[in-house]
Amino acid sequence: MKKELEFYRNAERSISKKFRKTLWNPFVEAVKTYELIKPGDKIAACISGGKDSMLMAKLLQMLQRYSEIPFELDFIVMDPGYNELNRKKIENNAEKLNIPVYIFESQIFDIANSVAKTPCYLCARMRRGHLYAKAKERGCNKIALGHHFNDVIETTVMAMLYGSQLQAMLPKLHSTNFPGMELIRPLYRVREDDIISWADYNGLDFIRCACRFTENSAADLGASKRLEVKQLIKQLCEKDAGVDKNIFNAIHGVCLDTFPAYKSNGAIHSFLDGYEEESEYKSDGT
Repeated sequence: MKKELEFYRNAERSISKKFRKTLWNPFVEAVKTYELIKPGDKIAACISGGKDSMLMAKLLQMLQRYSEIPFELDFIVMDPGYNELNRKKIENNAEKLNIPVYIFESQIFDIANSVAKTPCYLCARMRRGHLYAKAKERGCNKIALGHHFNDVIETTVMAMLYGSQLQAMLPKLHSTNFPGMELIRPLYRVREDDIISWADYNGLDFIRCACRFTENSAADLGASKRLEVKQLIKQLCEKDAGVDKNIFNAIHGVCLDTFPAYKSNGAIHSFLDGYEEESEYKSDGT
């Protein structure tokens, strides 16, 4: 027990000292900038067992300890059908990091893997629905997911290149199917490489995607569009270190006046709407 106590304290110390600038500061900045936590919130920190969600849980736990804003935490783990090894790894890591998890089971992997097309998409939607339902059942008004800075910019680029959309990932959003529930992303400004560095520094080994589909389909996983985009951004950053930050900043400074069309609340708007009336106020700069 003493060994585990020392481990989690060292892990926390590494966050507040060695990784303060790369983990703690951008985490706190996201919480404040996007107003992710309000007084009286009860947040379900949803832990998948991977590095991102486990670090998120630890950061929220530390924030609760030091914050002047009173809020509650419920550390929820959904077991969608993990094998015994991965289930045990999640439990061990939670114990090492002193995170008191509540684990509930579902049959999502079995259902998603029975679908011939887009099992990953179905799995993600089902997992989120189960997490919302369980969080609400346990009295929470928010769920926190471990999406980070790289997820944000990769999603933006993927939507443009493969979905014909200029669409980003919001730091928080209201649930449409669970009234009164909200999703927040506290790692919104935290980079994946810094999460990996923290895990390696503390000798932590987390599970990756643990479903049977990806276990048996390495080629499909390797050829995924997200991985392609991840590699593309990495290559661009090797030539210009500011590319990833530029993408991130771009979604915070969208200029709708320069777009021929845009969508808001499901409705499509054209630059032609009111074009003639606005002509006296706008020019081509000449």
